[in-house]
Amino acid sequence: MKPTSPLLAAVLACLFALGPAQAEGPYRNADNKNPNDAGEGSYPVPYQMPSVAGITATLLKVRGYMDSVTPTRIVHKGSGAAVTDLQNPVADAIFEPSQGDFGILVYEMGVVHSGLLRAAAATGDRSFVAMTERHFNFLKASKPYFAAQEKLYKLERGNSFARFLDPRSLDDAGSMCAALMRARAAGVGPDLSDMIATCSDWVANRQYRLKDGTLARKRPQAESLWGDDMYMGIPALAEMGRMTGQRAYYDDAVKNVLNMSGYLFNAQARLYTHGWHAGMQDAPNFYWARANGWAVLAMSDLLDVLPKDHPGYPRVLAQLRLALQGIAERQSGTGLWHQMIDRNDSYLETSASAIFTYVIAHAVNQGWISPAPYGSIAQAGWSGLQTRITAKGEVQGTCVGTTLAGDMVYYYNRPTSKDALHGYGPVLLAGAEMIKLVTNPKLDIQYRLRTYHYVPKGGQTDYREHQ
Repeated sequence: MKPTSPLLAAVLACLFALGPAQAEGPYRNADNKNPNDAGEGSYPVPYQMPSVAGITATLLKVRGYMDSVTPTRIVHKGSGAAVTDLQNPVADAIFEPSQGDFGILVYEMGVVHSGLLRAAAATGDRSFVAMTERHFNFLKASKPYFAAQEKLYKLERGNSFARFLDPRSLDDAGSMCAALMRARAAGVGPDLSDMIATCSDWVANRQYRLKDGTLARKRPQAESLWGDDMYMGIPALAEMGRMTGQRAYYDDAVKNVLNMSGYLFNAQARLYTHGWHAGMQDAPNFYWARANGWAVLAMSDLLDVLPKDHPGYPRVLAQLRLALQGIAERQSGTGLWHQMIDRNDSYLETSASAIFTYVIAHAVNQGWISPAPYGSIAQAGWSGLQTRITAKGEVQGTCVGTTLAGDMVYYYNRPTSKDALHGYGPVLLAGAEMIKLVTNPKLDIQYRLRTYHYVPKGGQTDYREHQ
């Protein structure tokens, strides 16, 4: 084989260094009023200023789809026929299965209800919380039936109400618990104090913890921490603090943010590894995107209700800012983020992208981070998310349920599905917060040199609250 000449080698090296040519996408920026502008190409996502009407229409589609596929009936497991006698429980009575198995008591549904509450607040449209009211009224009405069923037949995990009759994990209790308390604070739905008491008792008093008080699990190793559990536990503790006024709940929530960050956060990468196992100090890190999403969402939810004079407030805020910086730097050219957030050869994933979009937009709106550049980062995230939502309101491209794993092959090859409920609540949250961002009275949003600048009004360079 003829050797490569030094000149050709140099040319090839330059080409490889330059990388692939600019990709052409199907979208032109409608905010650029010059259709012949040679200085702007096309985009893989609708890179343009989102409108309130457009965001609202998307949220209504998602809400409509969720409403249509989450029935609230009691049926016979075998036949699917309705159970009509609610005084005398039968062993085969269950919640009617939903299309896509969107269980009405799973933790992902807690995020959906939190998203619906945010969407109602952002749009002023009470139809968003009609589904929450329907679900919660059904839970109140059906709990006595399933409690009696359990007393008679001892079905344990086969009982449709098992997560709130006998919670056994943070997944059972935490996310839905926070949603129940948020609905109560907003005056949405019936009084579910008994359910709140059950789930909050599990999170605060019964969940397994490390000796230092950090919420933990006994799987897959004898003592393991999951990044997911920042969300499964901390917001419920925070909401208990708000509901009861008891500082101890706030203290516990702050302690868990700081402790979990100490175990899981890589300060150099500014990312959270998915998990930690006691006694395995040399274990590799796996930076799964959704775990990073749960972490920053937990901190955001805590800061929403944590009194600003609490000594932990500035520490939680500082940790959130560090994490958002690391996340923002890894946004892809589509506005979405990768399944393994630090691995660009892993697929682009919807649920984590939606969580990141929400938390970044919310942090700008709350004054926790600067509008420049984070406002445009959130806007780009929403641009990417729009391409994942079908005309029916289905959310595509969401990684299905994922355990704490020990190898990259597992994470890289987790399937995605429109039936993965994990994506729906975050999309509702993201859209609701984008409405607030594009109408934020403290900001001017300028379109200059074919990109967007979120600029504080009044000549300020930064309107963050300083802690």
